[in-house]
Amino acid sequence: QVQLVESGGGLVQAGGSLRLSCAASGTIFRINTMGWYRQAQGKQRELVATITRGGSTNYDDSVKGRFTISRDGAKNTGYLQMNSLKPEDTAVYYCNAEIQIAGVLPSRTYWGQGTQVTVSS
Repeated sequence: QVQLVESGGGLVQAGGSLRLSCAASGTIFRINTMGWYRQAQGKQRELVATITRGGSTNYDDSVKGRFTISRDGAKNTGYLQMNSLKPEDTAVYYCNAEIQIAGVLPSRTYWGQGTQVTVSS
């Protein structure tokens, strides 16, 4: 069974920084694309950033230049460095990953349980 566990959320003042981590564990053959999403209260879940196995990244326009997504293949862990945080960044942040549990099987998308990020003005 594969599990994704996020950590690093919390309360921070506007202009501050947080670093989120997403650790994958269980039976893992390969992790393909990893991503971070967020869902503010009363709104739909939205994409924040993604990173491919090869390191190509993609960001939502609202976080470009402030957030950086990265990954450590040896640790099966993804990260989201968030700088210059704004009150509108307040949301529950979820990581997801496309994971193969065996080389002969297609990848499947897994989600973490979410971590709350609150930015005060």
